[in-house]
This record gives sequence, C-alpha cells and structure tokens, in this order.
Amino acid sequence: MTDQPFTPTPQDNSSVLNTASSLSPATEPVPTQETPTSSVSPVLTPQAREAREAFFRLRTQIAKAVVGQEGAVTGLVIALIAGGHALLEGVPGVAKTLLVRTMATALNVNMSRVQFTPDLMPADITGSMVWDSGTSSFTFRPGPVFTNLLLADEINRTPPKTQSALLEAMEEHQVSIDGHTHPLDFPFMVIATQNPVEYEGTYPLPEAQLDRFLVKLDLSLPSREEEIHVLARHQEGFDPLELAKAGIEAVASPEHIFAARQAASRIEVSPAVLTYMVDLVRATRTSPSVRLGVSPRGATALLRTSRVWAFLQGRAYVTPDDVKDMAISTLAHRMSVRAEADLEGISARTVLEGLLTTVAVPR
Repeated sequence: MTDQPFTPTPQDNSSVLNTASSLSPATEPVPTQETPTSSVSPVLTPQAREAREAFFRLRTQIAKAVVGQEGAVTGLVIALIAGGHALLEGVPGVAKTLLVRTMATALNVNMSRVQFTPDLMPADITGSMVWDSGTSSFTFRPGPVFTNLLLADEINRTPPKTQSALLEAMEEHQVSIDGHTHPLDFPFMVIATQNPVEYEGTYPLPEAQLDRFLVKLDLSLPSREEEIHVLARHQEGFDPLELAKAGIEAVASPEHIFAARQAASRIEVSPAVLTYMVDLVRATRTSPSVRLGVSPRGATALLRTSRVWAFLQGRAYVTPDDVKDMAISTLAHRMSVRAEADLEGISARTVLEGLLTTVAVPR
C-alpha cells in the first residue's frame, strides 16, 4: 500500500467545510507519475505509519458493505483515533447500524447494540447488582456498556434519565455501581444513532449529553447511482446479517488504534493555529444568532480532531485548513441558536459557515 493522504473530495461542488460527510473518498487515490508515492512526514514513526495504513484498509473493508457515506466513515475513524464518541443522525434505513457493525468486524473488537426505547432503564445499560444464592451475596452483572463499540441505537427515543446513564462511561470510561467503580476496556467508543428531532416520540438530547460527543455526523439519503448500487448488491445475494460472506475481514486492531492515538497526540500545533481555534470558538459565543456558544471543551475537541485529521493526511503539523475541515462536525452540535434565528431558518451550521469566512485565518 502506498502512503497517500486522506484527500478531501467535495461532492456536488460543495465545500469540504459543509460537514465531515464530504471529507474523503472510501479508497486511496491511485498514485500517478506526478504524485509522489510517499507523502507521509518522516516525523511519523514506523508504528504510526503502519497504523495509518491500517485505517486505509479499514475504510476499504467498510466500503464492501456500505455504499457511499464516505464522510461518515472518515468521521468515525477520526473519533475512534481521538478517543471520542460519535453521534450519527439520519432517517431510518441509511445504513447507520450496518456501518457500525461492519466497522467492529473490520477492527476485530467486541460490539454491543442497545435499542433505546421509552421503557429502557439505566441498569439495562450499565449493569446491576444481582443476588447470588450460591455465595449468599450480591454480585455485579455487567451491562452491554462493557464492550469496545457500543451502538446506542435511536438514543433520542429514551427519556433523559436513561440517556444520562452513559455520561460517566463516555467521559471517564468507567461505571460506578453501588459504590464500586468498574473500568471499561480499551478501546471504548459510544456510537449513538438519532432520528431527526422533528420525528414524533423523541426526547432531544440535553446540551450536557451532546457535549460528550466528539463529532456529530449526518448520514444523507444515497444518490440515484448509489441506490442502484445498493439494489444490485442485494440482487447478487448480499446479506447485511452475514458480513463474513461479504468478504469483511479484520484489518486493524486495538494496537493500531493505540499507535495512531499516540502519534496524533504528537502532531504539532503552532501558537497561531491554536489562537485561530480559540478565536473561532469565542466567535460562536458572541454571534447575535446564538443562544449557547461552544464551551472550552469544544475547543479541546476541535484540537483533537484537527490533530487526527492532520495525522491521517500524513502531516506532522496542523494547518488552518485542518481546523476548517473539522469545525462543522466538531462544533455545530455544541451550539444552540436563538428561537427567532431558528424561525428565520438559521442553524448552528450556517452560523459556523459564516464564522469560518469572517474569523481571521493565520498566514
């Protein structure tokens, strides 16, 4: 495999600033005579380069089962390397669950799926103390949160009390039950799916919960050509419940995740780029259309995703363009617009798009 950057590819003439869902293709670009066969910074260690190539292979494996949604795949990879969690939003039937199942298979990690419903209780997620008649004592029975990838399916269909059961696990990678703390395995990542808020029977996630998600990714309906491809695959016998028959193989491992995470933490960020991140975040707090701007946690999240994005492109430093590429998916879900702005059709996304054109970019 050659070392090629995760090159942003605009779709339908839209800018890569729109969302992480337009960040990159599902396969590596083929090097030409004009393109050097190795563009990776020599600063990256051999282990980091091996990990980076493993994530190229990961995207290729996912593409065997999921048609399109290249940006969502890239966004999940970024969140995984950065040690964060991802919120997927889209109408039913756009392969949200299939995407996560395929990712878990290609990573060779454990996965649990919880269908969030109005009657789901916190103990159904975290686990509970159960009486053991053999020992005449209570023992802890772990819940589905004790896994590597937790798919919280339709998280906004359960009340806030149950939604909040994930907060400690997401923030501290541990669960406290009856005065005892139980650590979670490495890696641990929550990938939650959500129906659009205008659907009936949903409970919008509170700001504190949204802020725990490193990125929010929108899965759109497929294009006409992609939908034809989906039907052709099913006509040929593709079964989403039997991924092994689709040729999905384990091509990455927790060791690759750890190596990539270590490498991303060493990516250099100049004082000018750090200042640009802060100026962008602070501008969200003073925008007249915004009720709640991005918190300092959001600024650190932008730092993490920008570093990973630079690492995936083979660079040992972050550029202002990296910050711009990751701003929408990292910051938009942490903002709330005023009611009057919402009535005028102004969203957090449009506010951020405007700020990205007005906040001074370092030279």
